[in-house]
Amino acid sequence: MKKTLISVFVLTLFIAPPSLVQAEEDAHNEAGHDHAAGGDDHREGTGEEDEHEGGHAEEREHEEEGHGHEEESDGGHEEATSASINAKQKELAGIEVATLESKRVDYEIYAPGELLTNGYTSYHVSPRVASVVLRRHVELGEHVTKGQPLVTLFSETVAQAQADYRKAFPEWERISGLGRSVVGDQRFNTAKANIEAARATLLAYGLNDDDIGALKASGVGSLGEYTLRARVDGAVLTDEFEQGQRVEAGQPLVTLANESELWVEAHLPANSDIVLKQGAEAEVRVAGRVAVATVSQEAHTIDAVTRTRIVRLELDNPEDRFHPGMFADVYFLFKTKEPVLAVPESALMRRADGDWTVYVEEAEGEYEPVEVELGRSIGGLREISGLTAGQRIVSRGAFFVASEIAKGGFDPHNH
Repeated sequence: MKKTLISVFVLTLFIAPPSLVQAEEDAHNEAGHDHAAGGDDHREGTGEEDEHEGGHAEEREHEEEGHGHEEESDGGHEEATSASINAKQKELAGIEVATLESKRVDYEIYAPGELLTNGYTSYHVSPRVASVVLRRHVELGEHVTKGQPLVTLFSETVAQAQADYRKAFPEWERISGLGRSVVGDQRFNTAKANIEAARATLLAYGLNDDDIGALKASGVGSLGEYTLRARVDGAVLTDEFEQGQRVEAGQPLVTLANESELWVEAHLPANSDIVLKQGAEAEVRVAGRVAVATVSQEAHTIDAVTRTRIVRLELDNPEDRFHPGMFADVYFLFKTKEPVLAVPESALMRRADGDWTVYVEEAEGEYEPVEVELGRSIGGLREISGLTAGQRIVSRGAFFVASEIAKGGFDPHNH
């Protein structure tokens, strides 16, 4: 019985029911299907990456083609080297054309200046000893003549000198009347020395012969008073004092100047190398008026304050139109010794590489840049080399010609 059961169990294991066998096969098939599906998914993912990489490759290829196109485009494009401008554009842009000539050029060099009194004809009136101002006799701006009273002062020192003269004069008058042979040489010489010393002292203090003559009359005039008079004809430029004021020796009270001839001091740059000969003419412009001055002197040192080279000129002023203290514009006039080729500064343009160019008119309305070398500056002109006389150049409006060349087209209306 036991053997029979074991046999049946064994057969059962080997002869499984069809349903179980089918279920097992279905499970196995599903596992295989899932594995295959995973493999397909993997293959699909790989395909997307390949497609992505392929896209990048296409973009890189397109960019390389684009770069090649740009290089081909740059290589094929040439920068414009000339400009064509019609008559209307030329008029609107203010372009002017002139024929280049080799000629001697008149030019001028500018320097700021100032009008001053002529230091050789002006005069400062001041007391020679400490004094007190008693009265003034002139006003600022007044024109005076030589010998005219200016100011009366009082000084103790002058009073003593006047008293000495008053004592010496009668003695000298008596001795000189008797004669040398009567009074002897020593007494005669002593009296003479005393009167001469007293007179010299008064002259040194500012009195004149008339003032001294008045002292000869006993009791005439107050001792200590004296009057300063004009030593030159001129105008009163300063009168910096007040009545009753005590002034020291040498303190200026009145400045007189003959304004018929003034000085003009022009200030040139310290490194200026222009040569100015005595008598050379310069044009002086002051307050809308124009006059001609001549070079008289030139300083050989540089001014310590302005750091400029000072040139002095003389300016005739017979009509009294100019006055000291006025500022002036000074233009020194020159002429080149030899003919030169020179163009206006407005005709020059600088290229990006730093070279200077001038635009030459090859035909009507056709302009081409020509490189030039610059020479000296001649007033508002510049000497050049690289062109020949007879060529027509753009003397004004070169900037607009350069703009057309740079932009490939010129439109004055900015359209």
